[in-house]
Amino acid sequence: MATTGINHLSIGSTNVDESIRFYRDLFGMECIPTYNFGFRTQYMRCGNQQIHIFALPDTTPRYQHFALNVDDFMSVYEKAKARGLIDHETFGNGVNELPDGAVQMYLRDPGGNLVEVNWPDVSTLDRARIPEMKRLADRFEQTGENLEATLFLDRKAKAPTV
Repeated sequence: MATTGINHLSIGSTNVDESIRFYRDLFGMECIPTYNFGFRTQYMRCGNQQIHIFALPDTTPRYQHFALNVDDFMSVYEKAKARGLIDHETFGNGVNELPDGAVQMYLRDPGGNLVEVNWPDVSTLDRARIPEMKRLADRFEQTGENLEATLFLDRKAKAPTV
């Protein structure tokens, strides 16, 4: 037996409608038919997977997060920045260039969930438009296995940018 992929991620929200707008407006997700569980729930299409938004009184963890790949990082970045959604506190910086050249950005959704936005290639972005982007290697030493890590398992190995 082997896992074939992630089917969905469920997140809590105190305002489901506000959360729907967040995922629709920033990431282009769409609402899809949803089962009735006896409390407000909305499923949203996220590529071939789903995000399930539940109106439940869960306590949102500070560091636990999920990550999304996007097809237009700058668009998401600019919308998030304009709305003050970039989380600069949780991991010490809101936008990071990783040693393999990938980029990650941390946002908080209306339910307080931490959302990581990933982009595979920093060289395709205009650094001048992302002033808060910092190199992870400038903040924390990257050695050995750290230099082999990647968020994008299907891409060819690239020389690290240390």
